[in-house]
Amino acid sequence: MTGGKGITLGRSCPPRHTGRLRPREAVLEADDCGPGTNRMRFLMLNWRDPENPEAGGAERVSLAFMRALRERGHEVFWFSNSFPGAAPAYERDGICFVRGGGKGTSVLAALRWYRRQPRFDLVIDQHHGIPWYAPWWCRTRCLAYIHEVLGPIWHVFYPGILGWIGRWQERWTHWLYRHVPFWVPSPSTRRALEAHGVRHVTWLPNGCDTPPLPRLDPKPLTPPARLIVVSRLAPNKRVDHALHALALLLQRGLQAELTVVGGGAMEQPLKELAHRMDLTHRVRFTGPLPETAKNEELRRAHFLLHSSVREGWGLNVIEANAMGTPAIVYPVDGLVDSTLDGRTGWVVAHEHPEDLAETVCRVWQNPGEYEACRRRAWERSRRFQWCEVLPRVTRWLEAQARGDSAAARAVAAEVAHLL
Repeated sequence: MTGGKGITLGRSCPPRHTGRLRPREAVLEADDCGPGTNRMRFLMLNWRDPENPEAGGAERVSLAFMRALRERGHEVFWFSNSFPGAAPAYERDGICFVRGGGKGTSVLAALRWYRRQPRFDLVIDQHHGIPWYAPWWCRTRCLAYIHEVLGPIWHVFYPGILGWIGRWQERWTHWLYRHVPFWVPSPSTRRALEAHGVRHVTWLPNGCDTPPLPRLDPKPLTPPARLIVVSRLAPNKRVDHALHALALLLQRGLQAELTVVGGGAMEQPLKELAHRMDLTHRVRFTGPLPETAKNEELRRAHFLLHSSVREGWGLNVIEANAMGTPAIVYPVDGLVDSTLDGRTGWVVAHEHPEDLAETVCRVWQNPGEYEACRRRAWERSRRFQWCEVLPRVTRWLEAQARGDSAAARAVAAEVAHLL
């Protein structure tokens, strides 16, 4: 599902302990470790777990990494916030998920639970605006995992003084964590953290669930121009900009249509906006889709539009590329990494719907440029398949758990060529 719970890897993990785990007493059975590894214990701290109704892309990729560690024979735990109707613990793919506390109390709940556990080899403190402060209470090796520096996103959700407080808090947190090693999914996030004084930041890419087409289908630029947005429908995604870009294209005489895949709090306001703009017959809202249906929508589209405030990486760009569809994106962190301007897609000059529409019109008149770009995008998507990403990231995490900095640097050097 788009933004949902499932994730597909190159090889599957057989289910274990399908019953519910008891909190505090859950113990996973031992497996043989991967080549050259010793059995270790890993803990992921994340405000959300994959079954949380608010789970999204961050939880999908986190689950993939943690499941890969489990498949290599390690014990893996995941502590997250509780939510109404949530069980205190459950097991999935051999990973023990534990829930406790809520906003403002889950750090204390995690601390209480943690003190009753055997020693962990590595704790992964995942930040979503606010951290877990684990380096000061976990008493073992710890790294910070962050998908994006929120920055301007604070102002989208908290207008006025609250947005400035959130932004100041985030910057202060990064300064506090400046000596803690960070793991990030894009060079943009690395640069933003380094600008805040963080000393040790490693870029390790996310994998993609969508396998590239075995061969590139023909996709002639014949009207209507088929545009698509695949996104959680939240204010920071600015899906309304895609609607305005569609209106501008129609005003210029280019027949176009827009498909919006995903759900969220902004779905009804976006439908109302489409109605007010007299675009109802040109816009289709599908809601969340299963992966196969989502991929088919990406496959038939001419362009993916991405107008987010900023991203950690922009995984849906790579998914579209795997389906032979290039992206037109805003010049913001994350999207400038997942899209190589003029090579695998187009990064517009300004964060404005006019620039999206202008780029669609220009490329529409240059089918040779379009075909070359989509081919390079399709070929590049192979680099970000899970079979390429997971072995490197798990080796890096194991090196972090052992305190082997030389091995960790060697793995980081291996992934540098992927961009």
